[in-house]
Amino acid sequence: MCRPPLVLFAVLSALRCAPAPCAAASAPQLNTRPIIGVLSQENLPRDQFAHGISYIAACYVKYLEAAGARVVPIRINRTEEEYSKLFFSINGLLLPGGNVNLENSLFSRAAKIFYHLAVKANDAGDYFPLWGTCQGFQQLSVLTSNKNLLTLTDTRAVALPLKFTTEENVTSNFHKWSLSVQNYTRNDKLKRFYKILSTNSDGEKEFISTMEAKYYPFYAVQWHPEKSPFEWIEKSGMVHSTSAVRASFYTASFFVSEAMKSQHRFSSPEEEDAALIYNSSPVYRGREDIFVQTYYFD
Repeated sequence: MCRPPLVLFAVLSALRCAPAPCAAASAPQLNTRPIIGVLSQENLPRDQFAHGISYIAACYVKYLEAAGARVVPIRINRTEEEYSKLFFSINGLLLPGGNVNLENSLFSRAAKIFYHLAVKANDAGDYFPLWGTCQGFQQLSVLTSNKNLLTLTDTRAVALPLKFTTEENVTSNFHKWSLSVQNYTRNDKLKRFYKILSTNSDGEKEFISTMEAKYYPFYAVQWHPEKSPFEWIEKSGMVHSTSAVRASFYTASFFVSEAMKSQHRFSSPEEEDAALIYNSSPVYRGREDIFVQTYYFD
């Protein structure tokens, strides 16, 4: 498979010119109406706004829509057959941040099904990208290694620079678990599958903050590019600088451009319309809540 240039070379390295097409293959016909699935997850404990069984923070929807994609919510209580049908209808999948069990939750079950469908499809030449943010990053590492190699780090509310080409604190970090460089190095499955693009440190442990698969269009960030433009809680680690907002836009734009390479389609316009998140209304939780808006699903 012809791999695209590394995401951060285009996104965070002074936002240089757009990547050139791979010389080994002709440019694919682009799907200019991409639809990306966002996986929901179990409702947060003690969420006074919650109804149904699962939620999607609206910032992920806005993040993708701002880059030119439409969004389909992926419920966590569907059958494997339903997920398979939906997989061949959407053009990419985003695994969001959160706080669920990465091995036995409904979120992890659905993520595993889509992960294996994506691997199988890409092996067959059917381009399908995955993106993991924070919890999604961690979930991809668990799925690839078949074990939980995460370690505790002091990163629950901090803005950090990527150890790459930028020295500005542009990445919002809200996680207590991380994939350390040490654990990555010790695991052959992870080393064979992923390439480290950037790292960070909490002062004691160096952990991976951005990675991509070597042979698949799978990308993962431990930080939160979707928060800078769309979340407004006054909290340590929340960054609204111009550079942080630009990083958000360019990561979203990159992933949407990857989704445009997928030729999956819904079977009819009516089925497509019924699946889109436009049929749901987000709940306004207030700017001082963890999420300004949230979608809830039965």
